[in-house]
Amino acid sequence: QVQLVESGGGLVQAGGSLRLSCAASGSTFSINAMGWYRQAPGKPREMVAAISSGGSTDYADSVKGRFSISRDNAKNTVYLQMNAVKPEDTAVYYCATARIVARLESGVWGQGTQVTVSS
Repeated sequence: QVQLVESGGGLVQAGGSLRLSCAASGSTFSINAMGWYRQAPGKPREMVAAISSGGSTDYADSVKGRFSISRDNAKNTVYLQMNAVKPEDTAVYYCATARIVARLESGVWGQGTQVTVSS
């Protein structure tokens, strides 16, 4: 069973940058899709970014041009580079993995990391 551990969250000022990391255990990392989701208080969980095993990426409209997802298969790690952050980016960020992007929501999830953007 793959396990995911997120890190890199914290407090950042609006307009600043933050990089989240998600380290995965297990030998199937390179053939799995990975994704970042977030959930703010009182709001439904939403997909932020996803990357397939082949490197294809997809982003929520709200973060396009500001966030970037990447993966390092040698390190079993996926990253979310967050630039030009806004207060509305404040949320708990989770990473998830599954064989394909379409199944991420029913895949394996990490425990989450809090991101707080101050105005």
